[in-house]
Amino acid sequence: MSTDVHAPCAGVAAGTAFLSGPGPVVDFGPGAVARIPAHLAALSARRVLVVTDPGLRAAGVVDAVVGPLAASGAVVEVFDAVRGNPTVAVVEQGAEHARALGLDAVLALGGGSSLDAAKGIALLAPSPGARADGSGVTPAAGLPLVAVPTTAGTGAETNGFGVLEDPANRQKVYCGDASVVPRVALLDPELTLGLPASATAATGVDALVHGIESLASRGRDPMSEAFAAEAVRRAWVWLPVAVADGSDPRARAEMLVAAHLAGQALTRSGLGLVHGLAHALSLHTGAVHGPALAAVLPEVVAWSLDADPAGWGRAAEAAGLRGPAALPDALGGLLEQVDTRVSVADLGAAPDDREALARTALADPVSRNAPRHPASVAELVELLARC
Repeated sequence: MSTDVHAPCAGVAAGTAFLSGPGPVVDFGPGAVARIPAHLAALSARRVLVVTDPGLRAAGVVDAVVGPLAASGAVVEVFDAVRGNPTVAVVEQGAEHARALGLDAVLALGGGSSLDAAKGIALLAPSPGARADGSGVTPAAGLPLVAVPTTAGTGAETNGFGVLEDPANRQKVYCGDASVVPRVALLDPELTLGLPASATAATGVDALVHGIESLASRGRDPMSEAFAAEAVRRAWVWLPVAVADGSDPRARAEMLVAAHLAGQALTRSGLGLVHGLAHALSLHTGAVHGPALAAVLPEVVAWSLDADPAGWGRAAEAAGLRGPAALPDALGGLLEQVDTRVSVADLGAAPDDREALARTALADPVSRNAPRHPASVAELVELLARC
């Protein structure tokens, strides 16, 4: 992947190399959920584990998917133990469940937490002794996976890794493999129509930040830039519309596409310090991912502007702004518009917590892609004091 393209209007240097691997087949459109049985049949999947959360089961979304799947002749088991910020323990529990029942495919249904957990479950299920934290035996190829997002946020349907929590060690674990890249990403905007405004905003902010950070990532390449710029362009326009009117079918469709494009971008480029700090906030305070991103986004971008004017300039251009200097204030305004403008204190982080947050963020591999690195823990503590 290309790195450190910092010159304004930089092109692709003669020596720049990047590699693009295969991704999922994308099935997009209202009513696409009806095609799930056909997609699984094409994979010769007859015994399927549906990985989801209890909220979707209570809302009837799981039944709407499982009913037609069972009617097609498939044996279906539902694992709905996934909560926000899924843990290594939940993934290992789900993998053992799939292994014990001899299941041959996984259907991920839900937001990013369910999709991330499903990828870990699909990877570990065929390999007794493999662990979600990377210890134990080396896992073999995982079970085939079909991903059905019900939020427009993480873009987790685009890649084969999941972000899990290891509460005992207070760290994020990246669990995955190329073998569990979803075979099909089924994007049905009708599944997102019932999402409340607060959840629409929180997940939509995640999609927007994926696009913005991908454009300034040290790992960006021409393909990731193209995906990320289009994701930012769509999310900037349509996120406020989707939050204001959750029944607007075009807004829902545009945001689902934006989230997917941003996922394609981050899969190639990696992210940065905004995500590193948000992960730390989730680990130390239990904060939900979207608000955690919102708490640090404008200040981290402002602090990083001079390190990569070209990358931030592309983000500003995609948002319809005059230049990168306008980006921090414009981001703050957008967060206020969708009612997600919060501080780290609002999320439960006290001043005494800042050093621990800084150390956790600096240890997170995602922070390495940031265009500017803190010179010390103290510098990052100072930045957190402004968030």
